Amino acid sequence: MNFKNLVKEIQEFKGVSRKSSINNVISLLEESYNVSGDVVIEIGDDASAIDIGNNQVMLIAADGIWGDIMNVNPYWAGYCSVLVNVNDIAAMGGKPLAMVNIMSISNDEIYEDLLKGIKDGCLKFGVPMVGGHLHPDGEVDSLGVAIVGIAQKDKIITSFGAEVGDKVIVAIDLDGKPHEMFNLNWDTTYDKDSQLVRDQITAVQYLAEHDYIKSGKDISNPGILGTLEMLLETSKKGAIVNLEDIPRNETLGWADWLRSYPGSGFVFTADEDKCEYIREYLAKYSIEAAVVGEITDSNSLYLNYADEQAEIFNQDKNPVFIFR
Repeated sequence: MNFKNLVKEIQEFKGVSRKSSINNVISLLEESYNVSGDVVIEIGDDASAIDIGNNQVMLIAADGIWGDIMNVNPYWAGYCSVLVNVNDIAAMGGKPLAMVNIMSISNDEIYEDLLKGIKDGCLKFGVPMVGGHLHPDGEVDSLGVAIVGIAQKDKIITSFGAEVGDKVIVAIDLDGKPHEMFNLNWDTTYDKDSQLVRDQITAVQYLAEHDYIKSGKDISNPGILGTLEMLLETSKKGAIVNLEDIPRNETLGWADWLRSYPGSGFVFTADEDKCEYIREYLAKYSIEAAVVGEITDSNSLYLNYADEQAEIFNQDKNPVFIFR
């Protein structure tokens, strides 16, 4: 394997580069983020958390679906719109409650498949789609979904909590396959029993509520290392990761694997004495977790392979998204 080429592919990956515009949005909207005074975490996490009393928070997140997916496979776009939102709530250690959607349809031929995908996603994950808004005469086809969840206020997982010396854990369901039309979409849910898929969500909730996880994010479009870098940027920390310790389905090469979006996958940080329990507990639910590195007091994410080391991201030079 050419390590330098691998590093370049990760750094130039579209799933990484397209996150940079988030900083512009945040800079314009940050003043409005907590006008109520009830938001309990900083802006920039997988979901926001609003204090609703009784040591509970309401989690709120939203995701839009890439137009490329909408045009090629509207059914899968609908299904994934549910999956990505459920994972955002799971990554916070919460319980997903309900979703709403906004659809714009310019092509009536995709309408039925899109809705069927949404329905099947809701049935798979056990989370209802309770309403939304439709533009029946839109100029483009688009889909956005928002979700609410609930969690214990003092137990939520955030991406702000990584501390120097924490172990970095990558946890992924390896029992899957690339989607036939989207090779970087590592599908682990569609063919699985609904109960197992739901248990994977509640497993993370259990670990959060029993104080095993210090910080975390679900692995999304930037891939494994891009997602970890986002966590490092919000925590204002660095990390050193050993490539060969990352759990991988060996049917995929490293370049595709590190850029893949898994149906069930997370990056966590935890105290060293908690890591073995996390590994054993998640293994019960078809999620392989492994310690892959350590949090450092720097602003860089380094990747080790054999006797080589490369700086993948530097928060001053090439962040994924950075805001101070």
